[in-house]
Amino acid sequence: MDVNNVSNSTYASKTSYSYQKQNTAATQKDTDVKKKEETGVVYDKGSKADRSAIIAKMKADTEQRTNQMRSMVESMMKNQGQQIGNADSMWRFLAGGNFTVSAAAKAQAEAAIADDGYWGVSQTSERILDFAKALTGGDASKAEEMRAAFEKGFKQATKSWGKELPSISQRTYDAVMEGFDKWVGKTEED
Repeated sequence: MDVNNVSNSTYASKTSYSYQKQNTAATQKDTDVKKKEETGVVYDKGSKADRSAIIAKMKADTEQRTNQMRSMVESMMKNQGQQIGNADSMWRFLAGGNFTVSAAAKAQAEAAIADDGYWGVSQTSERILDFAKALTGGDASKAEEMRAAFEKGFKQATKSWGKELPSISQRTYDAVMEGFDKWVGKTEED
C-alpha cells in the first residue's frame, strides 16, 4: 500500500463527511424555514395585564418628572416670596412671566425642553402616542378616540395656563396630531 492511496482515501473520507455535514445543515435550515412559513408570524399585542404594567410605568415616570419640575418651580417661587395654591396657580404664575430665574434653574429648564430633552417636542409627543397605544392595545380603530382625549387635555392645559400655550406646546401638539395620522394611516393627500 502506498502513501498516496492512504492520503487519497483520507481526503475522500473527509470530503464525504464534510459534504454530508453541509447537506444535513442545509436540510435542517430548509425544515426550519418551512416550519416558519407554515406557522407564519403572529403579532402578540400583549395581554391587558402587560399593557396595564406598561401604563403604570409610564404614569410613574411622568409623575416623577413632573414632581421634579414642580419642585424646581416651587423652589424658584419661594425664593421670590410666592406660594402655590394649586397646580393651576403654578402654571398661571409661570405664564405671567413675572419672576426671575437662577442660572442653574434656567440651564436645567433649557436642557429639559431642548430638542432631545425629556420635555422636548420629540420625547413628549412620543410618550403621548405610546401612552395612547398602550391604552388601546395598539388598536388603530381607537386612535380617533385617543386623539379627541388628547385635544380635550390640550384645551384644559391652555385653560390652566390662562392664555395661549408657549410655542413648544403648539409644536408638540402638531407632532402628536401627525403621530395620530400616521397611526391610522392618513396622508397629507387625505
